[in-house]
Amino acid sequence: MTDQFTTAVVQAALDSAAEEMFEVLRKTAMSPIIYEVLDVGTGITAADGALVSSGAGIPSFVGVLDKSVKAILAKEGGRVAEGDVFLTNDPNFGGVTHLNDVVVAEPVFFDGACIAWVASIAHWGDIGGSTPGSMATDVTGIVAEGLRLPIVRLFSKGHRNEAVADIIRTNSRLPDFVTGDLWAQVSAGRRAARLIRGLCDRYGADTLRAAIADAHDTGLARALKGLAALPQGRFDVAQAQDDGSTWTATITITPERFTVDLSAAPDQTTGPFNTCHDGALVACQILFKALTDPERYANAGSFAPLEVITRPGSIFDPSPDAAHGYYFETRIRLIDMLWRGLAEKAGADLPAGSFASIFGVVIAGEHPDTGRRYTMVEPQMGGWGATPERPGNDAMFSTNHGDTFNCPIEVAEARYGFEVISKSLGETGKAEGEHAGGRGVRTRYRMRGRGVMSAGFSHGAVPVWGLPGASEGGLNALLLSRGGQAKAQPTFVSKLKVEPGDEIEVATAHGGGAVAARN
Repeated sequence: MTDQFTTAVVQAALDSAAEEMFEVLRKTAMSPIIYEVLDVGTGITAADGALVSSGAGIPSFVGVLDKSVKAILAKEGGRVAEGDVFLTNDPNFGGVTHLNDVVVAEPVFFDGACIAWVASIAHWGDIGGSTPGSMATDVTGIVAEGLRLPIVRLFSKGHRNEAVADIIRTNSRLPDFVTGDLWAQVSAGRRAARLIRGLCDRYGADTLRAAIADAHDTGLARALKGLAALPQGRFDVAQAQDDGSTWTATITITPERFTVDLSAAPDQTTGPFNTCHDGALVACQILFKALTDPERYANAGSFAPLEVITRPGSIFDPSPDAAHGYYFETRIRLIDMLWRGLAEKAGADLPAGSFASIFGVVIAGEHPDTGRRYTMVEPQMGGWGATPERPGNDAMFSTNHGDTFNCPIEVAEARYGFEVISKSLGETGKAEGEHAGGRGVRTRYRMRGRGVMSAGFSHGAVPVWGLPGASEGGLNALLLSRGGQAKAQPTFVSKLKVEPGDEIEVATAHGGGAVAARN
């Protein structure tokens, strides 16, 4: 039997391996969306794909990699061999998100047996499709969104498949960048794999497996403790959307189970606003973790009490041909609806609504000085909601994007060749007796060369919600100024041509207010 001290050492070493994988990826990637924004995730799973540990990165990626590994195992089964490295980006084959996010996964063998998996996911700047940056809003199916990788081997028993690498390079407008990012992911995984094999050399494979099982039990115990403290019962929630529709869901909370029923969700859209069942599950995992155990401790046990029910053919469980490009806004809107419902209906101790958008702005073109192609992908910051005890936080990323950063102005101007005129805090609203929601951010870009822009955001028509009795938050907005004339853009836009001298302004909303608690 393994002693508790050794178990703790091995568990800490597994966490460290996931972090080292993250650092290797950050330091070796080619694209600023990876090494500056940190739109990545790294993780280690058990041999069966169950999540063991995860590195830094965005919350919406923590729950992706285990599902990717399980999809690989479901397809490949007993054919997985030492030296294999798999790729996938297709939501129908373990990709979970959209085609820009590429998963690289490698089994870790010791003494001839698979003992773990190492995996990473990273946003690539261009994966083909109808528009630079691969984020088109007018597509009607996933085949138009770019190159699909339905679980393929980049390495087979240690031998590199050059054909796969050639296909990737040929189908991207940024072949040097995606190639560099791919090998950064491979290198990161190999670093973590060496560390895991080193643990087995020192402590034995059985000790590693025992440490993984113990961590799972700990994660489950922490989740159940937090679950028991939540308001119990059944709660019907609803949220108005910018397109005039209303989403509904039912949350059922017991001491042993947290169930989210999304059966009443709208039918899948013809546009790129769907997310797969696993994607809806990831969104609910973010909320569940925040409610039950917000500390940085996450593995398969942490999410075991969560159940998510979806309806095939809906936006949360679409058909295999559905487009997914802007899946992230759909997931954020789902979290926003559930968050609001629990705050209003269940009396959960939660802040008011936030700007609730990634607001992914994509600007692509050629650098006016060098002629080199670029694609800027930048999530935006906005205002978070107030609580009865305090005002909301200013200039924060969304719940889905967590541990990310904006691209530094100096890097953006050097790599992309346009100007970042300003980044400033927006306005906020506050009534007497209230705590104000946090302020959003106004970001202004000025083009020096021609380019193409894509963007998508929520809360463009329906304001951010406040807690009962308090003021609403603001609206998100996107403006294009040409010749001194500013024009508001739709909430989802792509293939928008921008010219030298054009100014793009992104204005994110302030958060919702809350009635101040009386002393």
